[in-house]
Amino acid sequence: MERVKSLFGKLETKGEKPLIIYAAGCDPDFETSLEYFRIILKYADMVEIGIPFSDPLADGPTIQKAHERALKSGASIKEILRLTSILREEFPGKIIILMGYYNPIFVYGEEKFILDSKNVGVDGFIIPDLPPEEGASFSEKAKKAGLEPVFLAAPTSTDNRLSLIGKVSGNFIYYVSLTGTTGVREDLQYEKILKDIERVKKLTRKKVVVGFGISRKEHILNLSLKADGFVIGSAVVKKIEKNDKEGLVKLLSELKNAIKEASNR
Repeated sequence: MERVKSLFGKLETKGEKPLIIYAAGCDPDFETSLEYFRIILKYADMVEIGIPFSDPLADGPTIQKAHERALKSGASIKEILRLTSILREEFPGKIIILMGYYNPIFVYGEEKFILDSKNVGVDGFIIPDLPPEEGASFSEKAKKAGLEPVFLAAPTSTDNRLSLIGKVSGNFIYYVSLTGTTGVREDLQYEKILKDIERVKKLTRKKVVVGFGISRKEHILNLSLKADGFVIGSAVVKKIEKNDKEGLVKLLSELKNAIKEASNR
């Protein structure tokens, strides 16, 4: 958790905010996934490595297909941890978050999952289908291990629920910018999102990063006034699906430059 707190602090001194990139681990297979995460980590301040699952309820078609490809290649929590251990050795200064659904974690065993994750250099967890009402125990176990539990807040979250999310979360909260599943969006309701981010910050007193639908420079520029970081997933996964390394580098460079441009405003 201190590493995550330190990242936000270091970037703040430069007037910047973290670029957070999601991709499914082992998509389309272990070695190819490793190559893509190496590219991603040259630009991203933080990565979310998706743990493939057969029923990813929060994800749209692009990421669903990534999970399917990964599972066909033999993806498992064990393989995701092996992938993470390699990336941690190569990128010791970057933040690595595991993002996965609760069922595989439950089967693996909560305590074993947290311990094994810590041993390979994981910094924290996002579990989209673990609500704060039922996630307090997991959160406490993660915090006790020094790892960051990240909970999601939505446009539909009530004030009382946001207060609870603030209590169980670590240093930051993941604000879902829209109702529905993940996926690239052309237009976002900027005014509403900015008001919601402000509300989440006020009620939780935590950093708030924004994701779901974020994919372009203008999204970052228009949300930079309130957001404390930006999560991009589907736009990146589409490049992996097409095996477009050159396109991925171009996208990541544009996103990173957009954050720097926003900091100079």
